[in-house]
Amino acid sequence: MAILRVKDIREKKMKAREASMSDLKRELAKLYSQKASGRVPENPGKIKEIKRTIARILTVNKEEVTSK
Repeated sequence: MAILRVKDIREKKMKAREASMSDLKRELAKLYSQKASGRVPENPGKIKEIKRTIARILTVNKEEVTSK
């Protein structure tokens, strides 16, 4: 899954953001399992980017809920 920016996240509906977040969490779990098994992930910086993207989605969701 591509890394999402705040502008892209805000354009999506809540359900689409939740779907993106579940895909990102699944990909993060896969990368963590590769790391735990001793294999070096193809792109180690991707773990950090995925975690940041998940945090961005959670932040936008919280902003939307509190602004109502």
